[in-house]
Amino acid sequence: MAETSGAQGVGGRAAESGDTVGTAVGKAGAAAGAGGRAAGRSVGDAACPAGIRRALDGHTTMTLAYADEDGPQACAVLYAAGEAADGAPVLYFVTAASTRHGRALGEPGARVAFTVQRDGQEWSGLTGIQGRGSCRPLDGDERAAGWRAYTARFPFVAADERLRAALERTALWELRPDWLRLIDNAQGFGHKEEWRGRRASEGGAGAAGRNGEGSAGER
Repeated sequence: MAETSGAQGVGGRAAESGDTVGTAVGKAGAAAGAGGRAAGRSVGDAACPAGIRRALDGHTTMTLAYADEDGPQACAVLYAAGEAADGAPVLYFVTAASTRHGRALGEPGARVAFTVQRDGQEWSGLTGIQGRGSCRPLDGDERAAGWRAYTARFPFVAADERLRAALERTALWELRPDWLRLIDNAQGFGHKEEWRGRRASEGGAGAAGRNGEGSAGER
């Protein structure tokens, strides 16, 4: 089965219900927006810094990287940022479990890396997010809550009856990051700010020093 990316990666195989579905999703652009704090600051298993949250809220497209039995692969999906019950950031995206990335993410203990950024940036003002975490498909009340966040971020989904019906039949996923790094060259070349969630802390990762030095080999 051919891998999907871009618009089809958003709706996964839901786009098979018609080319217009994939085209409509693909027209959604990514918005810029990122803030930051002091260079290199890292927060471990605490509230996610406001600068990182603004960057997640201000963009709409992420590139997911994963590995399966055929090796490494990546795909682009639209996402909506949200918040877990414990206050940690989460990202919601739609893709069918039958896609290559859907099958890989559905494996127990599956992990992903991802990036979030806007196209066409100059290096001097480059902003973006690097992250790692785990994914799971949602159902029941969790799916309903995630779907509200997703359609609030992408109102054209709810406005298009055919698109809404197609995506409602497709799996809604939650990506829960446990490590996030904001890159914001507008605050100085190489400016970084990091956050670590529970998994990284339980693994013994200490707080990073300035510009990401001295913690779990992150570069």
